[in-house]
Amino acid sequence: MIGIFSAGIYRIAHLENFLAQPCRKLSTLRPVPPEVTSVAVWGHRPTGEKAVALANAAGLPVIRLEDGFIRSLGLSVSGCPPLSMVVDTQGIYYDARCASTLETLVRDLSGNQPFYQDAQQAMQLIVDADISKYNLAPPFSGTPPTGEAVLVVDQTFGDMAVKYGNAGPADFAAMLSTALDENPQAEVWVKIHPDVLQGKKSGYFSDAVALAAKDPRVKLLAENVSPQSLLRHVSRVYAVTSQYGFEALLAGKPVTVFGQPWYAGWGLTDDRHLQAAQLSARRGPASLMDLFSAAYLRYSRYIDPCSGQPGTLLDVIHGVLMQKNHQRQRDGKLWAPGLTIWKRSILLSFLKTSRNQVNFSERGRENTACIVWGVKGEQRWKARAQAQNLPQWRMEDGFLRSSGLGSDLHPPLSLVLDKSGIYYDATRPSDLESLLSSSHLTVLQTTRAATLRQRLVSAKLSKYNLGAAFSLPAEAAGKRVILVPGQVEDDASILTGTVGIRTNGDLLRTVRERNPDAFIIYKPHPDVLVGNRQGNVPAADVERWANSQALDADIIQCIEAADELHTLTSLSGFEALLHGKTVFCYGLPFYAGWGLTQDEHQCLRRNRMLTLDDLVYQTLIAYPTYIDPLRREAITAERALAVLAAMPRAEMKFTKRKAGRIIRHYRKLLMLIRVKIDSQIR
Repeated sequence: MIGIFSAGIYRIAHLENFLAQPCRKLSTLRPVPPEVTSVAVWGHRPTGEKAVALANAAGLPVIRLEDGFIRSLGLSVSGCPPLSMVVDTQGIYYDARCASTLETLVRDLSGNQPFYQDAQQAMQLIVDADISKYNLAPPFSGTPPTGEAVLVVDQTFGDMAVKYGNAGPADFAAMLSTALDENPQAEVWVKIHPDVLQGKKSGYFSDAVALAAKDPRVKLLAENVSPQSLLRHVSRVYAVTSQYGFEALLAGKPVTVFGQPWYAGWGLTDDRHLQAAQLSARRGPASLMDLFSAAYLRYSRYIDPCSGQPGTLLDVIHGVLMQKNHQRQRDGKLWAPGLTIWKRSILLSFLKTSRNQVNFSERGRENTACIVWGVKGEQRWKARAQAQNLPQWRMEDGFLRSSGLGSDLHPPLSLVLDKSGIYYDATRPSDLESLLSSSHLTVLQTTRAATLRQRLVSAKLSKYNLGAAFSLPAEAAGKRVILVPGQVEDDASILTGTVGIRTNGDLLRTVRERNPDAFIIYKPHPDVLVGNRQGNVPAADVERWANSQALDADIIQCIEAADELHTLTSLSGFEALLHGKTVFCYGLPFYAGWGLTQDEHQCLRRNRMLTLDDLVYQTLIAYPTYIDPLRREAITAERALAVLAAMPRAEMKFTKRKAGRIIRHYRKLLMLIRVKIDSQIR
């Protein structure tokens, strides 16, 4: 058991998951209980000195904690809980006076080697996705340098990493002076720490403003920008002990250091500290792969941001990247008029972030965008949006939606927000189509897509996850089995995604005419079957063109039993591709036209071949938004799959129309209560 005197440390979210041990709050006024085997303090903070003394007096080892190198979406001073933490039993990584657990791990070269492959993939992902310790900063959008530029990095005044990195104000002054002297033809960009920008702390370059006024080569970066986006514009980086220096190494930049940070002394940096030789002698040579493997994969501990359980570096990177994109996609003042109370309650969780405003009233002024539900909402509010010169962003259900029908008011686990079209509208491009057209997956993304697909297939998940068990009739033996899923005939996907055939009856007849010897199973759409939507095929026509009808069956079990699936635009065609089935498209669903389906029609915009992994990654990972139904926070596709798999599967209920309305009104009441509670919390 770990004892903790600090109330601040004890309140850290998921602390016991980080430490992998139970924790107990201790008092300085009482003896340390016998079950406590060590005492945790926060780095070298002065407030922890008494706790260290008490631990020493009790003969207990001290564990020093600090934020990890990929900490969170927002800043710690803004209250964002940590997603990573380092636990050091020897010292702490930024204390150059003695070896730390991290230093010991870096020197363990043979122990680092098994992590090299994961390290290489994670390093590339961090650079490409612009991931850092804090991740709310926007990408650099300032004026690029006219020629060469070098970066000089400030830190917060009194930073423990400066003090214990054997540095001080004089080293910052020397660093800036050296950068100017060594780069006479270059611009010298001075990067201020994010905490300083928010006015919550001060920095070491208090005289930099005056210097910038005198020397036109000095440019102050007074805005908060993401590190990798900035590093792409500079040729060299100067740091004292800032983590920026290591991130510059990841970006392949030469780094000159004036202090003694954890990444100095290994032969990777240009070390200018007076005691650089002594540190190098103690540490010895190591590769960038060794430093990353030791620091990010062996030394740091992680919490999965979507579940709060112990996680991995990739869990944190994927979670932070998802949260980062979620925030940026929704910046501004969003006007979402004309929505029912039901849809307001749903959209609030999907739209609201810590940085934007959401207005559901029908009167909106000074907005950033008009949020509408599908193409019908777009048509209804088009004139009002144009009058305010607002773009319209369309929302719709995602592809892993719920356990139960949307028309029965089961809340969705996923929605999509599309700024250029909507995925089912083949008459124009959509954000999903753009993602697919430009898809070039990395090895890590390909692996992630393949793993997600395998989990989906294994869990037998679909959009609605309802229906009874299904097995093929005996008379299907030895025949080619074709599944024909029905659709809602007045659905927008039919109106905007079909050419020629537009009804379930015409589709079923066409499939029979072209496949006279096949065993055809017709599967009515659940919304039609329960009487909520339009699209019924007369029983006589079903009997004439189909061999069997799967009424309340689970769509995935039907897909598994079939050899082929023939559809207009149904999402079940995408689900059949996941299960390795041959899919014939008589319309233009989002998954058609990429070389994965047998297509009746062509979409000239879709002019490249995709892999199934491309389709899975862009459709299920990059495009939708997933929201945890309990925490009301954005989550990854993997976490959404786990949540959905844990839900009990729904059954189709053939209720009378009046009873169905009563059930839906009851669910509306529940959602009204929820949206009221959510609005008060937010």
